[in-house]
Amino acid sequence: MSLPIEVLLVDDEEDLRRATSQTLDLVGFPVRTTASAEEALASVSRGWHGILVTDIRMPGMDGMTLLRKAVAIDPDLPVLLLTGHGDVNLAVDAMRDGAYDFIEKPFSVERLLDSITRAMEKRQLTLENRALRSSVANRSDDLETRLVGRTPVMVAVRKQIRAVAPTRADVLIVGDTGTGKELAARAIHDLSSDEDRPFVAINCAAIPAEMMEAELFGYEVGAFAGAMRARVGKFEHARNGTIFLDDIENMPLYLQAKLLRVVQERAVTRLGSHEPIALNARFIATSSVDLERAANEESFRKDLLYRLNIATLRLPPLADRAEDIPALFAHLVQIVATQLRVPAPSLSTSYLSSLSLRPWPGNVRELRNAAERYVLGIDGVEEARAATSATTLRERVQAFERQAIADELRAQNGSLKAVYEVLGLSRKSLYEKMVKLGLDRKDFRED
Repeated sequence: MSLPIEVLLVDDEEDLRRATSQTLDLVGFPVRTTASAEEALASVSRGWHGILVTDIRMPGMDGMTLLRKAVAIDPDLPVLLLTGHGDVNLAVDAMRDGAYDFIEKPFSVERLLDSITRAMEKRQLTLENRALRSSVANRSDDLETRLVGRTPVMVAVRKQIRAVAPTRADVLIVGDTGTGKELAARAIHDLSSDEDRPFVAINCAAIPAEMMEAELFGYEVGAFAGAMRARVGKFEHARNGTIFLDDIENMPLYLQAKLLRVVQERAVTRLGSHEPIALNARFIATSSVDLERAANEESFRKDLLYRLNIATLRLPPLADRAEDIPALFAHLVQIVATQLRVPAPSLSTSYLSSLSLRPWPGNVRELRNAAERYVLGIDGVEEARAATSATTLRERVQAFERQAIADELRAQNGSLKAVYEVLGLSRKSLYEKMVKLGLDRKDFRED
């Protein structure tokens, strides 16, 4: 709950100060008084929940000087000036210097209260907007830890997210599998004004096609055989929030047409009903395929694509930002260790550097799996220790080769043919390296 806005009344005439204070107190305005402009100035700050009402002609620091010094501290602070000298030029100077209002004595109570009321509302709005901007800035800073990376491409991605999040624009996020599309979608939602509202994730690839329409739209009793009671659909659950359509390319064409209508009208109609339900929701969709090509091949509706891609965010594969891999892996190790409630194992610089040289076709998802295995001690730890103790370039290269071959053997279930084809080695060369590095294909076969 925000603090009330107080009125700080500054006037060297005690009778007028007391009378004005009583008037403000009677109407319920929090009021504080002082005869000194210097004392009043000590209360002024950017976060002060108050406004200034000050006389101009005072001994020592006068009201005009107080005005200039106060707005120098906070240009948005409302300062009301009182004067008994009807000086038009003084009024012009005061307004130019940042005065909120200029009230000539003797003034009517209604004139004073009206001006103070508007000034208090302005101050309250200013402080609320600053608090909101500060909150967004703090959440925006959190984006650095959600989407880790200092390469230009990641800096650009975060910049786009910060730009589009506060708007209500629909967003299309494209990128290879495992690049963090849902992470980006949640960041957009959390950085928006809808952060406390529903974020409903719909995996279009996981819902059977014959059940998708009922799941998304909901239905009324008797809408189809077996509809014994009404059900709220996922779209309706997301009212006033965000609808996240993951892998939207998997949605059947006939449902794409219905989705287009929902997106255009921001309303959904349950199966078996004719009453539209307002959604007021934002749509964020993701795809790991080229939707332009899919649209040209008529496997995806062009009109739906054009409606969803008002803002398009492209997430790069790890191969395009290999420099980020060491920091990202270290970050993931810390996250996994915290979740598993175990100490995070140490990481050597040489081992982290070696990760940048390895292929990560599964992108961030694969890297996180590797971090989980590392924290659990399943693999990678011995190689990391070897890399830590390695002092020569040759030893470091051997440590990297062992890790790369071991990872591929595990991925290929011990199939040597698949391993040497992926790594670009001959069968003989792979065999010699495995003997030299103490690797046995049997250790990587699953029963």
